[in-house]
Amino acid sequence: MASFVGRVFSVDSMYLMYSRLLRTKPVGSMGQSGNDLTEMSDSSTGVGLAKVLTTADLVSLGVGSCVGTGMYVVSGLVAKAMAGPGVILSFIIAAVASVLSGVCYAEFGVRVPKTTGSAYTYSYVTVGEFVAFFIGWNLILEYLIGTAAGASALSSMFDSLANHTISNYMITHLGTLRGLGKGEDTYPDLLALFIVLLVTVIIALGVRNSIGFNNVLNVVNLVVWVFMIIAGLFFISARNWEGGNFMPYGWSGVMQGAATCFYAFIGFDIIATTGEEAKNPNTSIPYAITASLVTCLTAYVSVSVILTLMVPYNMIDGSAPLMEMFAVHGFLWGKYVVAAGSVAGLTVSLLGSLFPMPRVIYAMSRDGLLFRFLSHVSTFSHTPAVACVISGTFASILALLVSLRDLIEMMSIGTLLAYTLVSVCILLLRYQPDETTDTHQYRTDHNEDIKPQDDGDVPMKDDRSLIDSENSSYHAGGAEGEGDDSDFHTGQAPLLKRLLGGHYYTIRVRLGMPDASARPTPITGRTVTRCTLLFFITSFFMWSMVIFGVEQGTGFGAVLSGVMAALMVGSLVKLMVTILQQPESPRRLPYMAPCVPFVPMAAILVNTYLMLKLRPLTWIRFTIWCIIGLLIYGCYGVWNSTLELNARQEQAQASTYQRYDDHLDDTFSPDFHPEEGDSERPYQENVTKMWQKSNENKNATKTTKT
Repeated sequence: MASFVGRVFSVDSMYLMYSRLLRTKPVGSMGQSGNDLTEMSDSSTGVGLAKVLTTADLVSLGVGSCVGTGMYVVSGLVAKAMAGPGVILSFIIAAVASVLSGVCYAEFGVRVPKTTGSAYTYSYVTVGEFVAFFIGWNLILEYLIGTAAGASALSSMFDSLANHTISNYMITHLGTLRGLGKGEDTYPDLLALFIVLLVTVIIALGVRNSIGFNNVLNVVNLVVWVFMIIAGLFFISARNWEGGNFMPYGWSGVMQGAATCFYAFIGFDIIATTGEEAKNPNTSIPYAITASLVTCLTAYVSVSVILTLMVPYNMIDGSAPLMEMFAVHGFLWGKYVVAAGSVAGLTVSLLGSLFPMPRVIYAMSRDGLLFRFLSHVSTFSHTPAVACVISGTFASILALLVSLRDLIEMMSIGTLLAYTLVSVCILLLRYQPDETTDTHQYRTDHNEDIKPQDDGDVPMKDDRSLIDSENSSYHAGGAEGEGDDSDFHTGQAPLLKRLLGGHYYTIRVRLGMPDASARPTPITGRTVTRCTLLFFITSFFMWSMVIFGVEQGTGFGAVLSGVMAALMVGSLVKLMVTILQQPESPRRLPYMAPCVPFVPMAAILVNTYLMLKLRPLTWIRFTIWCIIGLLIYGCYGVWNSTLELNARQEQAQASTYQRYDDHLDDTFSPDFHPEEGDSERPYQENVTKMWQKSNENKNATKTTKT
């Protein structure tokens, strides 16, 4: 037993597992032509995903997935229970956080056009396999919850239109279930289950069909949105915002509401999952992300203003707020118009949640991290049919058994974490060397611009795999505009030059920033990697001190927490300066996130703060889901991933060559004894004949040349 434990926890075994967790997927294997169906198809059928989506389709998909649940459910929920009319500020703060992450997503969509797995694929390219699985697993959770919540919201809306006769019938004939988490009673929502199954069929029939249906519903939703704004102006009252009613729960409630509202901007993440099905992902994805964020923010703010001015925040209906705000004023005709828009908006939102979920499952199973049968693509609809059916089934079960209130509480945490990891990946990519970089020349000519390393520029064993994975993974073919990079070293340089004027170069010198001709090396890349990870971890500890020590603490404990938070702020500034002192990659792309490293770092800070503002119950549920995912990865994914199988195959081939070389050494060594082992003679005789024939060919070649 002791020997077994020793083998398992030996240095070599731990290093091998460390290498498995950090191995990355080469960008080059994902940047192939769309005609190559090998990478993006089920190997047994050879069928790929159809490239049929235009920029308008992507905008429609993103806006629809956001505006439905966000406008018809989240706005009323946050206004009533968390922020009051301050929900307007909550949406604006969530939008700022979404923009910071959205520009990082847009750059990734250009760097890695084939992005069926969205943040999962991005993390697999840059951070490593374990983090990629972790992100993909939590994206699945978010889409599951979003789908179930959309179906439950639709069911509640129909129930409200029917004066709650549907829920009363279910309770009378089917009874109630003990709700999850808070323990409130709920009834088996058969209508929500049926809605999810119906939408699953629509998604499985094909992208073109589901997107067309999505566009029609979006038009209806847009018309109803304009109607609500115009009709609501006749019933507004400024008294609902007076006397401290605008922020009844203070800034803490506003920030907690922002954490919940963040889910309402998940549309650009859904856009990023369609990279393999977009006609021109390099331009469509950035434009669609920008247009979706602007449109959604406009819709949320306008609707929140009308809602909180029409109805006092404590009288808002939690299940159907926009419908009931007209009913309160006796405008029943307006209620039914909003009901039509609710059906359209929530259905589109349901489509937006269910559409990317099977594609993330497809990408993960294609890479071997989930069971490979899930990557089957239908020859009829060119969609991941098996993943569609399984994901729709699980979502329908959630919609059947879990209440809408419990579902909404779990809607944001995985999304925030996924977006944070994307921002981390941007920092990693921008400061890693390309294969075309002459690192030896840089190390000789610009050694003074790099912070000295004590290892003498010779990487240790535990760093070599990281260097190799970075060199193989961070390179992407087809970089545009690499010829002129004199003004490209930092994306923020043009803006800072205009703002700082003549002080710009003085600040650069004092901060120790490298000049425009500097190029990143593996050592500077590792420096940025370590600083970025430390920045991510330190931000969690800093905001924990602020939220649980300064905001909720009193007396000496609050003061001590404030001092520790201030020290951590200093550490974060130091890490940022260290990253600024490293050279950036000179590669140009059709779209690049501005002001790197400031924008990704701001996204990390905002997202981690919003994550910690969520309730402890949400973190408990999130932890349980993560444990299930870790069991799947540890028992199946890590041993069956495509990278693992390829490594085994290469190792087997290397072993074959090694055995062949050993036989050659034994055959031609001076101490060779033919009588050793009759079983080896046929093989050795064949090798001898091959060697003699090779020598004869060489002699013949020399004679010919002479």
